[in-house]
Amino acid sequence: MEARDIILRPVVTEASMAGMDNKRYTFDVDLRATKTQVKNAVEEIFDVKVVKVNIMNVKGKLKRQGRYEGYTKRRRKAIVTLSADSNEIKLFNDNSEN
Repeated sequence: MEARDIILRPVVTEASMAGMDNKRYTFDVDLRATKTQVKNAVEEIFDVKVVKVNIMNVKGKLKRQGRYEGYTKRRRKAIVTLSADSNEIKLFNDNSEN
């Protein structure tokens, strides 16, 4: 798998944004990705040094549309901790020049 196939998207929640202060970044990753693959992909894409990777599987939630029931897609979430001397990952563009 290529690095861009492993890291799908950043997770933007209140809890994940609080973790960014401690250089902990949360990403949705491919369901088949291992910790080593996630570490190598983040280091390759963002040019940073990864210390630790925690991975969790998130079950799909039950949703209803009228009388029909179904589940949202399950996903795999990775919390990546960077080293203290590593650069920060810029997830958002800073357009503060206006």
